[in-house]
Amino acid sequence: MRYEGNIFRPPSEAYSYLLQVTIGCTHNKCTFCSMYKDKKFRVRNLDEVLEDLEMARRTYRRVNRIFLCDGDALALANRKLIPILEKIRELFPECERVTVYGRATDALHKTDEELRELFEAGITMVYLGAESGSDKVLADIHKGETRLQLIDGVKKIEACGMQCSVTFISGLAGKDGWEDHAIQTGTMITEMNPSYVGLLTLMVDPNVPIAEEIRSGRLKLLSPEEVMAETLLLLKNANVSKTCVFRSNHASNYLSLRGNLPEDKENMLALLREAMDNHDMFKDERFRAL
Repeated sequence: MRYEGNIFRPPSEAYSYLLQVTIGCTHNKCTFCSMYKDKKFRVRNLDEVLEDLEMARRTYRRVNRIFLCDGDALALANRKLIPILEKIRELFPECERVTVYGRATDALHKTDEELRELFEAGITMVYLGAESGSDKVLADIHKGETRLQLIDGVKKIEACGMQCSVTFISGLAGKDGWEDHAIQTGTMITEMNPSYVGLLTLMVDPNVPIAEEIRSGRLKLLSPEEVMAETLLLLKNANVSKTCVFRSNHASNYLSLRGNLPEDKENMLALLREAMDNHDMFKDERFRAL
């Protein structure tokens, strides 16, 4: 298959066919992210994308899942996305789901009818990086979106039939702002009511802007114990009204958490309290990775 630059996908798309429909990220200014810094955003030529699908059909006997790259394919206008989704349906009738990265503002720029059209054409899930529920943290990391926009974007996606998998980052506010970050993120999850939540722990590429904040001492990283306290406070404030799959089992995390909210909330809180008393439960730094 043909790809330009490094390709990134959510962990749950490990066995998906990756189809690059855009290059890079429309925003590309988040201070903690190095994923697309070597690319300038552009939309791939439709004919090239359709050719890639033809190549994939000749190459793979069966494709159950397809993930549309790069950073926020949802930014594409429907008139550009729909022909791709139609071709997928034509060539891969066995495909169970098509998923994309997206930003909340991508969803807010589309009408309800456009989002429903994408759902009916095959997109079942949008992966969205919210990072934090705190407007201060969002401004500090140059997210380019507000708490309200993130909440409204997720709610709009879910209301139109698609599911949202929303990612947050532990430790993003450092030692000075962890409580606000935890509380605001928990209450954001409550208001969003997303289908999935993923919680990562901050790990920094030395070349991204936030690394200089850490080197200068302006941002003080949390210890593993403090990450546990922050996660505990976050979960206490997450009170969803429908089942939300919660995962904090990324390679960056010190402790693996898996459960559904609200059903497994107390079990996960108990595990966090146990880890705060027994530091042998923490993953060694040598085994953490982005």
